[in-house]
Amino acid sequence: MSVDVEQAYRRHGPMVRRRCQRLLGDPDLARDAMHDVFVRLVRRQDSLDDRALGALLFRMATQVSLTRLRTARRRPETPEDALVQRLADTDDPAARGLARAALDRLFGREPAHVQTLAVLHLVDGMTLAEVADATGLSVSGVRWHLRRLKGVVAELEEL
Repeated sequence: MSVDVEQAYRRHGPMVRRRCQRLLGDPDLARDAMHDVFVRLVRRQDSLDDRALGALLFRMATQVSLTRLRTARRRPETPEDALVQRLADTDDPAARGLARAALDRLFGREPAHVQTLAVLHLVDGMTLAEVADATGLSVSGVRWHLRRLKGVVAELEEL
């Protein structure tokens, strides 16, 4: 029998969120992790059965949270990531114009798909594997494009 994801979300969502928050220590990260758990459940709903669903979701929440913690330790934010994030978060109209000019210079010679890679990875926080899945590139291809961009960012910071 396949899993009714909507009912599982209503019934077990709070437990999954508590588990994620306990492990991650941040309510926003926990909410995102909880949603990742249910996305995985949606993808596998036809191959799972609804017996012991709470235990399955608890294990999934644990795995998703621990993976996020490992990823954060392996890939801490670098100065280049911080620069792109600051440019993306600018609210002041004058600063927004400067940020737009910096981004135009950064992405000026890059194809549109490289801009997409940078936003998905550096702004949205997706892993290299998630970016590769979303764009149809290989993980090594994504990594190569992002390394090139980091070199351009380093040059911009020197100016």
